[in-house]
Amino acid sequence: METITLGYSPCPNDTFIFDAMIHHKVDTEGLDFDVLLADVEELNKKAARQLLDVTKVSYHAYAKIADNYCLLDAGSALGKNNGPLLISKHKIYPDEVSNVKIAIPGFNTTANLLLSIAYPGAKNKKEYLFSDIEEVVLSGEADAGLIIHENRFTYEKKGLQKIIDLGEYWEKETNLPIPLGGIAIKRDMDKKLQFKINRILRKSVEYAFENPKSAYPYIKKHAQEMDEEVMYKHIELYVNNYTLDLGNDGKEAIKSLYEKASSLGIISPMNQQIFLT
Repeated sequence: METITLGYSPCPNDTFIFDAMIHHKVDTEGLDFDVLLADVEELNKKAARQLLDVTKVSYHAYAKIADNYCLLDAGSALGKNNGPLLISKHKIYPDEVSNVKIAIPGFNTTANLLLSIAYPGAKNKKEYLFSDIEEVVLSGEADAGLIIHENRFTYEKKGLQKIIDLGEYWEKETNLPIPLGGIAIKRDMDKKLQFKINRILRKSVEYAFENPKSAYPYIKKHAQEMDEEVMYKHIELYVNNYTLDLGNDGKEAIKSLYEKASSLGIISPMNQQIFLT
C-alpha cells in the first residue's frame, strides 16, 4: 500500500471531510495516508518547504508555492457569507482601520490577503494563533482582530463587535464566492496518482454529506470549540458544493482573488496553470 503524506487542520470542516478517507470508510484505491494535523499557517509554512505531498493551504499561501503545487478540485473551502471578520472591543469605523494595531491569524492566510485588498494601508499587524485572537483583543494587546473559523460564532458572546465582514466585502465587489482554503498537491507527482487522490477526496466528502454524524468522534477529538452545535454550524459554513468540486464559479473566484491581489502588488502575477488538468 502506497503512503501519501497529507496535512490539514484540526478544524471541524477539515476533520469532517477527511475522516472517511483516512479511516478507510471509502475505497482509497490502495493508498494510505500519513496525516499531519496543524494550524493552517503551519501548513502554509510546510508547503513552502515542500514537506507534504498533499496539504490544505490558504489561497494566499498557495500564490507563493504554485510552481511546486497545483490545486485539487475537491476539498476546498469557498462559499457565501463565510469570510473572515474584523472585530474589536470598542467601536472602530472602517476609515480608521489603517491606523489601528491588528491581530491576524498569519501573514500567509487568505484572511490577511482579503484584509490587505480591502485596506491596503493597514500595515500594523501582528501574527497570533487564530484561536487566541479574541483574547488578544479583549486584553487590549491589539485594537482589532481578524477572526476565522468557529470564532465567528463566539465573538459576540465575549462582548466583541464587528468592524467589517470581509466575506460580504468580497461578494459585493465581485459577485463571486469567497475563496478561503484549498487542497494543494505536488506538481511532480504522477498525473494518475494526482487524479486518484482527488477522486478519493471527493468520495470522502460525499460520504461525509451522506453520513454527517459518522465523523463526529473524530471532529470532537480535535475541535477547539467543543459545543456540538457550533461544530456543525462551522461545517455547514465551510463545507458545500464547492468542497465536492470547485466548478467554474469556484475557479473564477480563485482567479479573481489573484488578479485583484497582483494588481495591488500584494502577490506576483499568477502565470501558471494552477488547477489539476
